[in-house]
Amino acid sequence: MLSGGFDIGGLRGIQEGKIVQPETGYLAVDLITGILEDSIKPMVSAINGLAIGGGLEISMACHARISTSTADIGLPELTVGVIPGFGGTQRLPRLIGLSKALEMILTSKIIKGNEAHRLGLVDAIALPDELLDTACRWALDIAESRRPWIKTLNQSDKLGPLDEARNIFDSARAQARKQSAYNQLPLDCIDVIEEGIVSGPLAGLWKEAHTFQKLIFSDESKNLVHVFFARQEILPIPGINCSGSVPPREINKIAVVGGGRMGSGIVTALILSNFHVILKEIDDNFLQEGLDRVQVNLRNRLVEGKLNPEEFDKTFSLLTGVLDYQSFKDVDMVIEAVSEDVSLKQQIFVELEKYCPSNCVLATTTSAIDLNLIGEKINCSDRIIGAHFFSPAQIMPLLEIVHTPKTSPEIIADLMNVAAKIQKIPVTVRNCTGFAVSRMLFPCTQSALFLVDHGLDIYRIDNAITKFGMQMGPFRLMDSIGFGDAIAIGDQFLQSFPKRCFKSMLIPLMFEDKRTGEATGKGFYSYDDNGEANPDHEIQNYIEKSRNISGTQLDPEIVNLSEIEILEMLLFPAINEACRILEEGIAAKASHLDIASIMAQGFPSFRGGAMFWADSLGTGYIHTKLENWAKKYGNFFEPSSFLAERAAKSLALSAQGSI
Repeated sequence: MLSGGFDIGGLRGIQEGKIVQPETGYLAVDLITGILEDSIKPMVSAINGLAIGGGLEISMACHARISTSTADIGLPELTVGVIPGFGGTQRLPRLIGLSKALEMILTSKIIKGNEAHRLGLVDAIALPDELLDTACRWALDIAESRRPWIKTLNQSDKLGPLDEARNIFDSARAQARKQSAYNQLPLDCIDVIEEGIVSGPLAGLWKEAHTFQKLIFSDESKNLVHVFFARQEILPIPGINCSGSVPPREINKIAVVGGGRMGSGIVTALILSNFHVILKEIDDNFLQEGLDRVQVNLRNRLVEGKLNPEEFDKTFSLLTGVLDYQSFKDVDMVIEAVSEDVSLKQQIFVELEKYCPSNCVLATTTSAIDLNLIGEKINCSDRIIGAHFFSPAQIMPLLEIVHTPKTSPEIIADLMNVAAKIQKIPVTVRNCTGFAVSRMLFPCTQSALFLVDHGLDIYRIDNAITKFGMQMGPFRLMDSIGFGDAIAIGDQFLQSFPKRCFKSMLIPLMFEDKRTGEATGKGFYSYDDNGEANPDHEIQNYIEKSRNISGTQLDPEIVNLSEIEILEMLLFPAINEACRILEEGIAAKASHLDIASIMAQGFPSFRGGAMFWADSLGTGYIHTKLENWAKKYGNFFEPSSFLAERAAKSLALSAQGSI
């Protein structure tokens, strides 16, 4: 099998008019079906390494498939805004059943050869050095009628009754609409698969071909292709990368200070990647709670089938709990994961300097505190680095790596190496209050509080954001973070950027009443025993108190904002702050902020990331809106000089170079 998959560069070339698109149906119908599947000689696919997208689609048109156990197999086309276009929508359901096929295609799930064999997607597993011989023997067996000659498109035994299929399609559509009201792509894909089930595989192939051709030029595909290449651009970092001029050390033993939700998530990610980990807590009760959280995280993977009982025990055995720093004498890295308390973090780093080896990486998970402040009381500031994980840390894919001018390249390389081993996507930024991700997020939450204090309903705000495609709105997010950390982070921003902060009393008033977010069952929402968030009308009392204290009046224009206007007043301040981040050199590229917004903030990937989305609207449009709001409501909305200059010259935010 020579095809690993379709070249995404070719897809971008077609979108940009640099490559001529093949005639509709030529690949899926004429070539792959008419020549390959209908061949008079048996075709057997030998899969080793990758059979992704087009690679798998060609394999499924063969008369048998032999794979190694570790091969990566899947149809991830939806991640670049198109559907499988070489017959994949029609053949996969016929090989593994409709439900499993929908799951694989709609989630872009990549599976290993062993699982593909279990599902019936491949016919046999072979060792890598026996793969070609096995495939050749299989082809001879088919030719000599010792094995059946199977054309995948003719198979229907795994499709089930039509009524059952319709129910499966209805359920898949409902789930797709629930995930995003504005993303049409999954629905288009479901329609194509259904056409083949209802009207036959040839009709399905033609619908697939026409839909694929239409989708290539859709905004969603152009946006997702941008995201694909933006991910590639994150690495390498000049002079600091795992294969560059500064090689990383071998990191074997890592200590984590703090076993709360964040710390236990980090521990889980580390031990799942075979690191030996020490978890340090302040007393037996807190330590046991931390260990229990890690066990719960591992049990969840056990239930999901991602770990077996033996692997569970082996993984958990990599973790040791301690109450002091004595065992830190031979650790290679420490990750501090306590609450956003400057003095507490300073105290911990004093202890770390005292007990850890002189070359130990000293990392902090702070989401907003200036690293120079954290390291103010120690003498080894060259070893301090920010490792900003996102909760839940064992699941969220991004790691924001923060360095100061003093941080040594070796320390950055070491953390980059660990990030790769725990399968995190690193975005490296320079130090400042809030770094890149929190600085982009903070104006959005500030604007949300501003709108509520001026009369807009909390739940309209969150609903507008989720309908846009984000996983949760700013108020649901603040509940998830917890008001203690939210207040501490807010104080950091108020000290660093006082002229562009809006100070609302809403969260402090709720915090005073021990209404502190999801962890306590009540925040902006109330939470039932299953953790489901429900609107809580008691919030209105706190809103009224907040308005009275600040002297804010209801604004009829804000009360009656449309959904689009709500989105703009929430997101344009975040774009404005992102412009300052670029202007100050905190982040290297706008595309880095696109990846950060998608993987840390839940910005919908089908919109291309925050900066790419902003460019689709135009810098002039965003600048005019912010300028008008600034005249009406004050400094919080004042456009940055970076945005103003780009708007004046009609330049995109992503345009490189000086202006």
